[in-house]
Amino acid sequence: MIAKRLVIAGSVQGVGYRDWMVAKARALGVSGWVRNRADGAVEALIAGDVAAVEELSRLCRRGPRLAEVSSIVEDLAEPPAETGFYRLGSV
Repeated sequence: MIAKRLVIAGSVQGVGYRDWMVAKARALGVSGWVRNRADGAVEALIAGDVAAVEELSRLCRRGPRLAEVSSIVEDLAEPPAETGFYRLGSV
């Protein structure tokens, strides 16, 4: 198992990014969460099988159809305590 924290910058709020990411993560069996940040970025914690986490990370570089991702900062992280993937409130 691997866990990563992603900070996704660009035009990623107001374009369905979080809902898109929830659907992709659940389809891949990845656990964690996604939320909007006050600085305009989207932040996520993704954890699971190495191949699934890497695939989700790759998909996040494009995002949903209306998103324009300019950068992603990835850091290794501790996995979440709960299984499943959720959309959290904004911070």
